[in-house]
Amino acid sequence: MLKMRHDRHVFWCSVAAGLSIQAAADASGLGLNSAYAWFRQSGGVTPQHLVQPLSGRFLGPMDRAAIMVADRQGQSVRAIAAMLGRSPSTISRELRRNRRHWMPRYHAGQAQLWAESRAPRPQSTKMASNPVLREFVQTRLDWKWSPEQISNQLRHDFPDEEAMRVSAETIYRSIYVQSRGSLKREVEVKLRTGRVIRKPRRQAVVDGRRNAPIAGMVMISERPAEVQDRAVPGHWEGDLIVGSRNQSQIGTLVERTTRYCMLVHLPGSKEADVVAEALTDTIKTLPSELAKSLTWDQGVEMAGHQRLALAAGIEVYFCDPRSPWQRGTNENTNGLLRQYFPKGTDLSQHTAEHLAFVARELNGRPRKTLGWKTPAQAFEELLLATQKQAGVATTT
Repeated sequence: MLKMRHDRHVFWCSVAAGLSIQAAADASGLGLNSAYAWFRQSGGVTPQHLVQPLSGRFLGPMDRAAIMVADRQGQSVRAIAAMLGRSPSTISRELRRNRRHWMPRYHAGQAQLWAESRAPRPQSTKMASNPVLREFVQTRLDWKWSPEQISNQLRHDFPDEEAMRVSAETIYRSIYVQSRGSLKREVEVKLRTGRVIRKPRRQAVVDGRRNAPIAGMVMISERPAEVQDRAVPGHWEGDLIVGSRNQSQIGTLVERTTRYCMLVHLPGSKEADVVAEALTDTIKTLPSELAKSLTWDQGVEMAGHQRLALAAGIEVYFCDPRSPWQRGTNENTNGLLRQYFPKGTDLSQHTAEHLAFVARELNGRPRKTLGWKTPAQAFEELLLATQKQAGVATTT
C-alpha cells in the first residue's frame, strides 16, 4: 500500500513536470498498462493530493518509522518530538490515533495506512450540489459552447449571484474526472476536441500536397497593412476542411474583424473551377464594403483565384508555404467546425441547409476576443454601419 502510494506520487509528479506517460511510468517503476489506467481514470487531470509532498506539515512514512523506533526504545513523547522537530502534541496524537488497543506496540506501516484511509475528505462539488447551475452548464455544453464561454456567460447573466459562478477549469474537471461526475461524460459531443482525457497540444503536421506554385499568386507580404491590425472590416480568410481519404470537403470563410463564419457547400469536387464558382456565389451575397480581400493557403483548389477575384470583385492573397499561422483566425475556426464535422467522416452527406445551420450556431457563440459579443452580433453591427454610410452617401 505504501509502495503504491509512493509510486503514484512519483508518477503524477513526473506527469506534472511535463514527462510523457511512458517516461513517467519508467521514473516511478510502474508498468505501462497501470500508468495508462491511472491516467485514463483521472481523465488526464493530475490529482493534486498526489503531487503534494509526502511529508512536511503532516507526518509521513519516514516520520512514522522514526517514531516507531524511538517508541520501542522507550523514549518519551517530548524526546521524540525534539528529535523530529515536531510539537509534543503531534507525537502524542499520532501514538493515540494510529495504534489500536489490540496492538502491543505502535507500528509505522499500519499507522500510515490508517492515516491515509482518513485523509480523503470527498465533498460535494459546486455543480453537483446546485442543480440550476448544473443545468445551465449542461445545456450550453450541448450547444457546443466552450467551458470558458460558459463561465463568462454566467458572470454576465448572474452578476450578483455567487452561487452561479463557476470557473472554466471546474467545468473541465467535472467532465474529465470520473469521480467528480456532476456532468455527463459524453465529451465527444460537448468539447470541440472530442477527447475523453486531456492531452498536450501536438505539433502541426506539414501538409505535403503543396508542390507546384500556383500561377499569378499575390503573396501575403503584399497585402495592405490595414488587414493585419483588423481595424478595417471586410477582409476574409479561407480554407477547405476535408473528409475521409480527402474525398469530400467544405469551404470555410471567416471575417477577420468579427470572426463571422460562412460555409461553402462543395459536395462533389474541389477542382479549381468548382471552388472558384462556389466561392464567388458566396462572396457576392456580401456588400462590396465587406468583401475587400481573401487570404488562402497555397492549395491547388485555388488555382482559379484570378477568375474568383474578377467575378467576385475581391483581392486574393496567398500565405507562405507551411505557414498556417498566417491564417490564424481561419485555423481556429476550422478547429471549432471539427466539432460538427469530425475528421475521417464523409463531408458530402451534409446539405447546404445543414451547413447554414452550423454557421448560425457557431456565429451565435459569444467570443472572448469580441468582448463576449457573438460574431453574428458584431457582423450585424458592421452591416448596419455599412447601410447607414451608403444612405448618407446617396443623399449627399
